Amino acid sequence: MGGGNQEAVKQLQTLMENVDDEQLKNTFQIMHQGYQTETLIRFLKARDWNIAKAHKMLIDCLNWRVENEIDNVLRKPIPMDLYRAIRDSQLIGMSGYSKEGLPVIAVGVGLSTYDKASDKYYIQSHIQLNEYRDQVILPTATRKHGRYIGTCVKVLDMTGLKFSALNQLRLLTAISTIDDLNYPEKTDTYYIVNVPYVFSACWKVVKPLLQERTRRKIQVLQGCGKEELLKVMDYASLPHFCRKEDSKSSKHHALGNIGNCFSFNHAFHQQLYNHIKQQSIIVESISPIRQGSFYVDIPEPDPDDAKIAKTIETEFHKLENQKNGFTNSLNGLRVNGH
Repeated sequence: MGGGNQEAVKQLQTLMENVDDEQLKNTFQIMHQGYQTETLIRFLKARDWNIAKAHKMLIDCLNWRVENEIDNVLRKPIPMDLYRAIRDSQLIGMSGYSKEGLPVIAVGVGLSTYDKASDKYYIQSHIQLNEYRDQVILPTATRKHGRYIGTCVKVLDMTGLKFSALNQLRLLTAISTIDDLNYPEKTDTYYIVNVPYVFSACWKVVKPLLQERTRRKIQVLQGCGKEELLKVMDYASLPHFCRKEDSKSSKHHALGNIGNCFSFNHAFHQQLYNHIKQQSIIVESISPIRQGSFYVDIPEPDPDDAKIAKTIETEFHKLENQKNGFTNSLNGLRVNGH
């Protein structure tokens, strides 16, 4: 970190020390988990080292946490049947660790349907996963390796991505906005695998709109990405959808849902759900948590992010129209040619 960047960290630290709101101070401590400098650096990076913008972003984030009781989100279990339904339709999980000790988060982008629960539960579940990563997974990895580990790698599976994904764009934009504004710079690298034509066509248009800092993090891999991913993680940590040639093996079949890191039965989700249940019991025994639905204010997306979402929507519509036009042409040929 250069001298200018060190000075920026010091100035932001001074600004944060002058915050006199106790609630904001408390939620900041919970958020940085003892790694204040590293947290300040994340927000500075997210705002290209502009101190005033990073300070505003951080204060806005802390206010969001207080107003939405984010510090209590790991004490509010989603009913088990509903949680199972969420796991079947919001495909995300943790498959292991990279060789550098970073958690490997797998996301089934193409096959997620988000149609088995209301939006608020998908958002609650996503925030719970973020908080569990930040409060449990990353601190545990840091202690194990004896050095700070504050980011993860994500493997995004585009299998099954269809034009109908447009139906989920509003919810996905809301989740992405929450991550961008309140959990910045938590992902080291995005690996995108099993890419269909729909994604490839959109990627050409969207890629130039991304900030250079974001573009550098994204790697679109050939096929299921197995060969490239094995350079950064062991076989045991590969997400199940990156083991294509093993899909029909008896060993893979025997693993069933336990080997599928999206499944409620996978060890990661079992640990996460049990942690939330235990926290709720502990807190309930001390003082009852306010009951009721969990609603989160969705921040306004960054103008650049809103532009990207609109571009994706426009591109999907173009591709869908092309597909329909091609299909109509074929039907016309069949009619004319009997």
